[in-house]
Amino acid sequence: MPDIPFGFALPGGQPPDPNDPAQMQQFMSQLQHLLSSSGSGPVNWDLARQVAASQLAASGDPAVSPYERNAVEEALRLADLWLEPASALPSGIQTSLAWNRNEWIFKTLDVWRKLCDPVASRMVGAMGDLVPPEARAQLGPMQSMVATLGGALFGGQLGQALGSLAAEVLSAGDIGLPLGPAGTAALIPANIRAYGEGLELPEDEVRLYVALREAAHQRLFQHVPWLRGHVLSAVEMYAAGIRVNREAIEEAMGRVDPTDPESMQAIALEGIFTPEDSPAQKASLARLETALALVEGWVCHVVDSAASGRLPNVVSLGEAFRRRRAAGGPAEQTFAALVGLELRPRRLREAAALWAALTEHRGISGRDALWGHPDLLPSDDDFADPVAFAMSELDLSELENFDFSAPGGPEEKAPGEPGQRPDDDTEGGDARP
Repeated sequence: MPDIPFGFALPGGQPPDPNDPAQMQQFMSQLQHLLSSSGSGPVNWDLARQVAASQLAASGDPAVSPYERNAVEEALRLADLWLEPASALPSGIQTSLAWNRNEWIFKTLDVWRKLCDPVASRMVGAMGDLVPPEARAQLGPMQSMVATLGGALFGGQLGQALGSLAAEVLSAGDIGLPLGPAGTAALIPANIRAYGEGLELPEDEVRLYVALREAAHQRLFQHVPWLRGHVLSAVEMYAAGIRVNREAIEEAMGRVDPTDPESMQAIALEGIFTPEDSPAQKASLARLETALALVEGWVCHVVDSAASGRLPNVVSLGEAFRRRRAAGGPAEQTFAALVGLELRPRRLREAAALWAALTEHRGISGRDALWGHPDLLPSDDDFADPVAFAMSELDLSELENFDFSAPGGPEEKAPGEPGQRPDDDTEGGDARP
């Protein structure tokens, strides 16, 4: 973690020197301002942005040049043309952009807020519970400072995690979630250049492959009305089952000395959140992993089909990206440790094989028709025998009561959840025989 106490730093991004009275006065002024401010949620997102910006300023955030902007726009235009014969879904790109790292944070923060606030609220609540009941009445209005401090703790470290992610992600949809504005395809040229150097492949090939992936994500999330809510609700349901390790919070807070900035720098929230080992949480995890795998598997299969015979290094690029998504980068692992949430599609290869089998046996239109409703998608069990699933017949009479335009809600269940198969003893079984 960078040496920034909750993101409080003097100009230049350096933490204050405890032996310098002027720096300490400035730091304490910042701390007093933070504790006196009222936030609108459990995370101090202003602080998160400040921390991320400070971290990027220290590590570097190259500006996007006119050449890079034109190269990104051209790559996304060409990618959409290549995807036309490989996908039954039309283009989903309304705007093509090249972002620097700070722009990626700014443009995706609304979705991060939606995903992280529920987890943070439990941490802040747990911090409040550390105050003995008999002492709460005596604290009175001062008790709100505990929540403010908790929001600052989480905001500071979340900002560090997002700052690290911003230095690694290659596009708006790189980690499989619809993080950016709807219809906006965006690449991060500085990160693509660095990633291409690591692969020792031409930058223009890497850029075009990333553009293909971004354009494929846009087709899915723009033209499958229920998918955005389906994926985000799967993340939220899993996050709702994450429990707070109160002992870890108590240990961390016990090391805080408000007058000693160095004690604040030592605080780390990793390990405070752990998944609850319950049937409901396991089901939520399975739903999330299946959703991520189906999205990423479709993207990998469609992109490799579109690029085959066109990009000289398509096989190497496809394998490199599958490994990258399956393993997760260092920043993604940091984020997982912070909020207890992994965004890796663990069954990516099986999902890609399933979509390939569907293409072979049902054609492109038949394959993509499965995105018409979540009940039509393969379940986790179908990953084991993709050919059998691809060759199974669809009984359209079972779809009479389905609302294919539904964005989600009670009717929208993930594949494999109760209510999906006839042998679940519930009404309205699976859409397949």
